[in-house]
Amino acid sequence: MSTVFHICRREIIAFFSSLAGYVLVILFLGISGFFTWLYGSDVFFVGQANLNSFFNTAFWTLFFFIPAITMRSLAEEKRSGTLEWLITHPVTEARVVLGKWLACWVLVAVSLLLTLPYYLTIAWLGPVDHGAAVGGYLGLLMISAIYIGIGIFASSLTVNQIVAYLIALFTGFVFHTLFDLISGTLTGTTSTLLAYAGTTFHFETMARGVISLDNMVYGLSVTAFSLCLATVNLKRRLWL
Repeated sequence: MSTVFHICRREIIAFFSSLAGYVLVILFLGISGFFTWLYGSDVFFVGQANLNSFFNTAFWTLFFFIPAITMRSLAEEKRSGTLEWLITHPVTEARVVLGKWLACWVLVAVSLLLTLPYYLTIAWLGPVDHGAAVGGYLGLLMISAIYIGIGIFASSLTVNQIVAYLIALFTGFVFHTLFDLISGTLTGTTSTLLAYAGTTFHFETMARGVISLDNMVYGLSVTAFSLCLATVNLKRRLWL
């Protein structure tokens, strides 16, 4: 696991070595803060101390924010030729993929950590549902893990970062919105299964403070499957 952490550390340093890294974090905080406290929000007038407006905003902001973080993870390594150099060292493709996923997830977790003043402000305004707040943050971390896995897989498919971004965005859209939209047009078991396959159902459940085993299993399964696909694709491209 030391190799995974070394790759993770290397990725985080590289991210914050460029202006783009800081710009992405500032944009996330700026957009989420603007829509939480200023535009279209009734935080000060709703009569309840909760973070629903922030969670709803972050749910969509992360959808666009995460592919921008992951698009360079493997695509840039392949374009510059450093991926082949990295694999010649005593490290497996799976560890490379896991290390890069962990680095992106830590970056998102740090960005969410910087929003804790929102929670403290809400708690100061009135009695807050701590269970819902914790569940909402855990829900954001879970969907982030899923979208990062999808983004890493998309980045393993191409050497072009823009193409990787678009692939990750389209694939994420299927989980983020499409499953939920289609389930709304159907009824019965099919509708339930499609809704369950989407991230919206699980996030909304957790944002209400209901954290169940099936939410965790769903998040881990989709993330693990995406990372397995990225690893297989990496092996195929490296050794063909």
